Amino acid sequence: MPYPNVSHLPGEDISHSTYFKPAAISQPLINSIPPDLLPRFDPVFARYHTHYSAGRLSIYQIPLKELRANPRKYSIVYGRAIAPDVHSITNVQCPVFSSGDSQSSITVRIYEPAPNINEGKPRPVYINFHGGGWIVGGLESDMEFCKRLVGELGCVVFDVDYRLAPEYQWPIPVNDCIEAFKWIGSDDMVQKRNLDRQKFAVGGMSAGGMLAAIVSHVCRDEGLQLSFQILGVPVVDVDGYGPDGKLTDEGWKRYGSYRELEFTVPLPAVEMEYFTAHFLGEKRDPETYNNWKVSPILSSNFKGLAPALIMTAEMDLLRDEGEAYGEKMNAAGSQAEVIRMKGMPHTFMAMDDILEDAKRYNREAIRALATVWGINNK
Repeated sequence: MPYPNVSHLPGEDISHSTYFKPAAISQPLINSIPPDLLPRFDPVFARYHTHYSAGRLSIYQIPLKELRANPRKYSIVYGRAIAPDVHSITNVQCPVFSSGDSQSSITVRIYEPAPNINEGKPRPVYINFHGGGWIVGGLESDMEFCKRLVGELGCVVFDVDYRLAPEYQWPIPVNDCIEAFKWIGSDDMVQKRNLDRQKFAVGGMSAGGMLAAIVSHVCRDEGLQLSFQILGVPVVDVDGYGPDGKLTDEGWKRYGSYRELEFTVPLPAVEMEYFTAHFLGEKRDPETYNNWKVSPILSSNFKGLAPALIMTAEMDLLRDEGEAYGEKMNAAGSQAEVIRMKGMPHTFMAMDDILEDAKRYNREAIRALATVWGINNK
């Protein structure tokens, strides 16, 4: 088939030029899987990513103002399984003071099972902190996971809508989560919602995993009861990022997965730098270095922490730091079960309708909580 006449310059006929023939185009689509990494990814994920995500902008490539104004325009969601509905979903306001205001509040969404599920007994509690690089995400992010826990375990789930950077930079998101945990565990809430204070657990994915890890340290330090923590692909160390948010020479060397997976999808190193700069500010405060409330892996004390299930992804930039966190817990006598999901990307757990290991993520989380809470959910 002849190619149509196309002229870039007056009188220039390039109808037979190979320059515009498809076979001559070798430039990869933006945000496509690098060829050297492609064989290592789960083939189902690779197929879906290539079809739905390659060629589209990622979060760090979109002005944040535009992203916030039109989130559905840029959201790339596929492969998520819808969990069965639960008896009750309500939004309540939790008072917080971490921004320096006399009083502010954040929204906490409460998922509850039917009243007859626990036969009137106090109910286990799971407190969820969503991911999103501290700058995006919200109460819709983990909705299906929250519903699934309620349906399988008969627990009450509290999903915390902490405030986001860059409008609310560190330490506000961290303090919001700490204050929310204490509010949920207050005498008033425990009595009003019929909660079992001895069966409180926390968890989150990515940035949410970091927040859950910090809350776990606070619980140990302040004598607050915590039975378990679930850390999914957590970021636990941002000390390797310079004042401008970029990884330093030392930062690149902290974990082998940083160099190995610098250009991985959907969370390459450049996007992690973008998130960190927004979370900690373009001119990072020296106070945020060597600080376990920023990088929980830097805590000087890993003894006496609540047991943890840490799930990492083989093809995730953050893989090695999550596994190193588990090693520190176990070395100190705090029990951590670490599971690496082969061929999985950072966001795999959100694709539990198409990825077997995403379904496994749900099963492992439910198994771990059922075990620690003494629930037979088979």
